[in-house]
Amino acid sequence: MASGLVFRGHEAQLVNDVYSAKPQKPWFSLRYIFREQRLHFLFFGILLASVFFLLFPSVSSPPAQAHDPLPASFSGRHDLTHWITTNTRAYDVAVHSSGRIPLGIKRKARRVVVTGGAGFVGSHLVDRLISRGDSVIVVDNFFTGRKENVMHHFGNPNFELIRHDVVEPLLLEVDQIYHLACPASPVHYKFNPVKTIISFRFLLFYSLNCILFVLITAIITFNNCLISSPMKMSKVLSTERTDLNNKITLVHVELDLENGILNGGSVAHKTNVVGTLNMLGLAKRVGARFLLTSTSEVYGDPLQHPQKETYWGNVNPIGVRSCYDEGKRTAETLTMDYHRGAGVEVRIARIFNTYGPRMCLDDGRVVSNFVAQALRKEALTVYGDGKQTRSFQYVSDLVEGLMRLMEGEHLGPFNLGNPGEFTMLELAKVVQETIDPEAKIDYRPNTEDDPHMRKPDISRAKELLGWEPKVDLRKGLPLMVSDFRQRIFGDQKEGATST
Repeated sequence: MASGLVFRGHEAQLVNDVYSAKPQKPWFSLRYIFREQRLHFLFFGILLASVFFLLFPSVSSPPAQAHDPLPASFSGRHDLTHWITTNTRAYDVAVHSSGRIPLGIKRKARRVVVTGGAGFVGSHLVDRLISRGDSVIVVDNFFTGRKENVMHHFGNPNFELIRHDVVEPLLLEVDQIYHLACPASPVHYKFNPVKTIISFRFLLFYSLNCILFVLITAIITFNNCLISSPMKMSKVLSTERTDLNNKITLVHVELDLENGILNGGSVAHKTNVVGTLNMLGLAKRVGARFLLTSTSEVYGDPLQHPQKETYWGNVNPIGVRSCYDEGKRTAETLTMDYHRGAGVEVRIARIFNTYGPRMCLDDGRVVSNFVAQALRKEALTVYGDGKQTRSFQYVSDLVEGLMRLMEGEHLGPFNLGNPGEFTMLELAKVVQETIDPEAKIDYRPNTEDDPHMRKPDISRAKELLGWEPKVDLRKGLPLMVSDFRQRIFGDQKEGATST
């Protein structure tokens, strides 16, 4: 019996056994590209974007005059440094004037703390940082600072003011720390000379606390190691070392001086030592860069003239000025120890005599003394024979140097001052020419440990920072006189009105 396969459809369909290739799909079809060739499309897009950014790296090109071509040859290293500095400035001007910043080069706004930011130098530094677009936190206890110096920033969302003494610990999240807090004039740092010296007893007490803590830490570490694996042992040692550094940083002595026990330091030396320790500890914890404003007083009554950064100084450790001189030398030591031992990024500036608006009217410094006395029709007080020499830099030059040092890659120390040298009699003559030619000069006995010569060698700052002062004394002094005149006679008018 024969059997067969019966197709039960409506109609029998003919089967074509001849092979035919799959029809090609059109490459120009977007549906085909997006659905079936997604990987190729992705790679093609990446390639296209890469070519675009290589050929057109910026949104808008800076003006042609903003950049000079690299010269064929340089006569020395100074020429190369000058070329880099000049073109960097021109580039910044081009960027800010056009309002558009090349892709990938926009500078991140920093969060900066300025201790002593309501003071003379600090307030001018705050102005520059705010104008640059940084968020600035001013920390000041107003011992010498004035709230009026920073009042024009009230209401600015990038400005904060904290009334705080840096001898007490402070916790902040910042990128940079400018440590300017310290009374810098003789009147202020001699106000309480005993309190200005932390003395050997503080350092001894501090050292004993450190040693005791080290012993306790060693015992704890040893006990943990007995019950831990080698890997856990390493972790324990690392943790204990971190805790030790943090706790040593925050060791603070606050005892009663009248009872014969040390009161943890003075206005100047306590700030220089304990305040610097606290700010260095903050920099270590948050990974901030730290700049210490030291002083030319670390050179004492110098035997080298002009003074280079390599000169170790000639300081009287038991003199009336030593509370300030030795305090700053100790602060420099602590700063370098934190750099070497804890890896903190630090910068050190040694500031020479600075003048300008917002100086305290009667702070004992020679420029402010002469200007205030001449405006009040008083005799100009000259101590000794008036042949002592000083150099005077305008505050804007100093602020520029501090910012270059902070942004640079060199630790320092750097002398920041004007190498123009004047005797006290020459300075008095300039003040007479500027304010009152009839002003008299009153000679008085010289003060103890008054340096005979003071002039900075700024060749290192010129070479490595590309910095040098621009404002001459005869150009900057009238700006200071205008500020003093407004404050002196403005205060008198207010007093007369209230009376």
